[in-house]
Amino acid sequence: MEIGAYSFGDTQRNPDGSLRSTTEAIANLFEAIKHADAQGLDYFGVGEYHTATMPASSPGAMIAAAAAATGQITLGSAASIIGTDDPVRIFQQFSIADAISGGGRVEITAGRGSSVETFPLFGHSLEEYDELYAEKLDLLMTINNATSENVTWSGTVRSALDNLAVVPRPASGKLPIWLATGGNASSSARAGQLGLPVSYGIIGGAPHRFAPLTELYRRSGAAAGHAPESLKVSVGALGFVAPTKKEALERFYPGWHNLNVEMGQLRGWPAPDKRAYLAQADAPGAYYVGSPDEVAERIAHLHGHLGHMRHFLQMDLGGIPQELLLESITLLATEVKPRVARLLAQK
Repeated sequence: MEIGAYSFGDTQRNPDGSLRSTTEAIANLFEAIKHADAQGLDYFGVGEYHTATMPASSPGAMIAAAAAATGQITLGSAASIIGTDDPVRIFQQFSIADAISGGGRVEITAGRGSSVETFPLFGHSLEEYDELYAEKLDLLMTINNATSENVTWSGTVRSALDNLAVVPRPASGKLPIWLATGGNASSSARAGQLGLPVSYGIIGGAPHRFAPLTELYRRSGAAAGHAPESLKVSVGALGFVAPTKKEALERFYPGWHNLNVEMGQLRGWPAPDKRAYLAQADAPGAYYVGSPDEVAERIAHLHGHLGHMRHFLQMDLGGIPQELLLESITLLATEVKPRVARLLAQK
């Protein structure tokens, strides 16, 4: 089981609650990735978001920088919003990061995007949501699967490629491409049919309810003729690790509250309820907030339902102090990771 973290960037707050600079947020994210590598985490994902509180708007740029500053950790987008970006540029950026990393440490996770800010930002209509995603995923896979630099492709959402060079190529010839989904059944079936690894973002409810989706994914992959070992599952979730459950709950709650206030204003969500937070932070809820023992036990328990090979947590949200984030990363790498390995070995 690979254990990791992911982030959209997290802008810190002043004592009066006002936001500090997004420049500082990006510097903090860079520091967190380097720290995760030094502590022995397996994976760090950078998600694409375009708000003042979550400013990691260009995963490719951050991952290229991190590739030069790390030595072991796998780096990926979590996710790249391919519907409103250009797959040619995404592939080029991640191929450059792959070369900088020495090869074999960079992945792309292709997602639809749970927010709609990218559509007006990049001049697209929400009416094209499904068409943009399907065609641009096809283009990204066509580029990745090409046997040479020259690529030919045509569609309706961008200009065609007629034997045009898309360079550089990844060190191994192609990049791992994951398909991200929040639990849509058709996305699980699509990933299986395409033979792509699938990454589930589980941010609410009981995580084990995703078991039927993983079964659908694997059935679809098998029916399409894909080898079982190529059908990988990962899980991204909210979480925070501290020496005790009480400390974890207290440290994670203010950021959770801030995020939910912001999302409520943007999307009309109800005011955050601490009772809902506490319910989600206990099994079988979706938040992995607790001591190393508890978090490890819950990850291992979910593995029994999903058989996933990677579990990674978003721990920085709503202005969580950087020193607490770094401590949580340390505990995740040095305490949770070996505990999960021991628990799975006993099964």
